[in-house]
Amino acid sequence: MILSDRITCAVLALGISCAPLCALAGQPPLRIGHFPNITHAQALWARANPAQFEKDVGAKVEWTTFNAGPSAIEAMFADAIDATYIGPNPAINGHLKSGGKVFAIVAGSASGGAALVVRPDAGIAGELDFNGKTIATPQLGNTQDVAARAWFKSKNYRLKDKGGTLILMPLQNPDQLQMFKQKEIDGAWTIEPWVSRLIHEGGGKVFLEEKDLWPAGRYVTTHLIISRKFLKNQPETVRRLIAAHVAITQQLNGDRTMIRPVLQAELKRETGQSLSDAVLDGSLQRVEFTWDPIRDSLMQSAQAAHAAGFIKQSPVLDGIYDLTVLNAVLRERNLPPVP
Repeated sequence: MILSDRITCAVLALGISCAPLCALAGQPPLRIGHFPNITHAQALWARANPAQFEKDVGAKVEWTTFNAGPSAIEAMFADAIDATYIGPNPAINGHLKSGGKVFAIVAGSASGGAALVVRPDAGIAGELDFNGKTIATPQLGNTQDVAARAWFKSKNYRLKDKGGTLILMPLQNPDQLQMFKQKEIDGAWTIEPWVSRLIHEGGGKVFLEEKDLWPAGRYVTTHLIISRKFLKNQPETVRRLIAAHVAITQQLNGDRTMIRPVLQAELKRETGQSLSDAVLDGSLQRVEFTWDPIRDSLMQSAQAAHAAGFIKQSPVLDGIYDLTVLNAVLRERNLPPVP
């Protein structure tokens, strides 16, 4: 008799319901990726409560932490993960590269959280003051980099490599903060919690909240994608994962004073660093947690990436979404479905 059978027999002999335990024993592990930041808070919450999360999804969970979206997409292509929390531009690129055959967006996760922060002594008081300035973004072609390029282009700026004077410098977020403090860059278009860290630790000021550029202030920052292979082969685990995702999102939108210490502790465990209350509170104020993938903003981001030259052909995103399970879960909870 194999171990899982012996466990099941022992549980039944004690007269205890074995539904959660049997689900864990009989299912392959669920492999999930995420980034250790506030815009991936559902994953942080799940990792901080592993026993409850595994009970909810009915499977053992193996987590992989990524630093950038392209790495997560590569892992999805290599069948090294089944699902991941990820930003819009890597998902767009992965969909186009695979012809839509590898994964689908199954739910939203976060909206907002991005801003352009400048040094108070950089001489930037208005939209006409960026000539000769150096503005950092997290990564060439990432979501914030594309947004920055689109905005500066709309204001008739040309980059230095195109004959202009404005420099956009891809820098990892920790390097942004260090160079900001050392006055080696004039600002950064970045994401939480680094927006708040630039403010509270670097003395910066918000020049532009990206939400002000979008209808109703809503745009997708993070969503949940699942491999099409896993969608097909493990439909019950998919349903339970999305149900758990919705439940966690509701918790995150509850009392922020209760969720803050959980997120603080998990971020410290994963990164070795803790965020101050001021930084975490600032981050939570800028981020909306939502299961709505905010489709229109993804389409606009794809067009902006095309205009910036990161997508060579006009992007066709047919089939990038599969919201069937999400809407079934929402109906079960008497919540309005996502169009």
